[in-house]
Amino acid sequence: MSTSPAPIPSPPAEPPTGKPPMSNLAQRIIFGLIGAALLLGSVWYSAWTFALFFAVVQMRMLWEFYRMMREVGYKPGAILGGSISLLIFVGVYALSQALGVDTDTSGFHTLVLVGDLRVAGQALLGVILLLPIILILREMAAWPRENQQLAPFANVGVALLGLLYVSLPMSLFNVVAFGNQGYDYRRVFALLLLVWSSDIGAYAAGKTFGKHKLAPKISPGKTWEGAIGGFLLTLAMGWALGYLLPELSLAFRLVVAGVVAIFGPLGDLAESMLKRSIGVKDSGRIMPGHGGLLDRFDAFLFILPVLALLQLIWG
Repeated sequence: MSTSPAPIPSPPAEPPTGKPPMSNLAQRIIFGLIGAALLLGSVWYSAWTFALFFAVVQMRMLWEFYRMMREVGYKPGAILGGSISLLIFVGVYALSQALGVDTDTSGFHTLVLVGDLRVAGQALLGVILLLPIILILREMAAWPRENQQLAPFANVGVALLGLLYVSLPMSLFNVVAFGNQGYDYRRVFALLLLVWSSDIGAYAAGKTFGKHKLAPKISPGKTWEGAIGGFLLTLAMGWALGYLLPELSLAFRLVVAGVVAIFGPLGDLAESMLKRSIGVKDSGRIMPGHGGLLDRFDAFLFILPVLALLQLIWG
């Protein structure tokens, strides 16, 4: 009678080498601090670093929008769209910078201002007038496309939508940043503080008191209680900004705070609807733990057009 040999014992498992993967919370904190430092540093240092930072940000946001559109079959042309978006941003920057020049010093400055306004205005108007033609010519050059399920004018419409939904609003950041005396980093800091107050207030109140859903089909986590909390904290920040911008009246600061508290969550809901309709969680992965830049700046897409209009009316 034969017996089978005893099995050879396997060697003990070696302890895992290397560091454990970084947790999602740690990623959010680290990359959030890096992003905040870049943002605040660029805004504080000078007008051109502010413009450079947000020019890159809005181009990346547009690219993320176009990438999501490609997921559902559109081909909007990210390179051409990004180039046009940069021209729009530079044009609005030049106009805002020219309008922010103090013309009370001499007649020479007035002449320079008029010249700058004319050149910037003509360039921006030229881009806007030629924009549909440029996008249609792109489709004509590529027609017929292989595996093209959608009509070419659908691509033109999506390309235009991206420029109107993302690039133009973000370009209006320049209008907010420049006052009567030129670029003022405090104005940008104030807007950032208002948006962050709205987010923090909504999160805290929603977690503590949230029961009634605000838009359950679009963003199930948002509640009316959170929206009210965000509104109240934003108004409080609008009052406190008197210490940062004492030259602005309390009425103006509270109106701006109200705009941020109302239109910021609407901008967030709009981007949530976009992502839900496509079936993606984040617009991108440029910031681990934070998603894409479109996720981070979606509130500004609704806030900035209203604030730019308010500034033009109020003066």
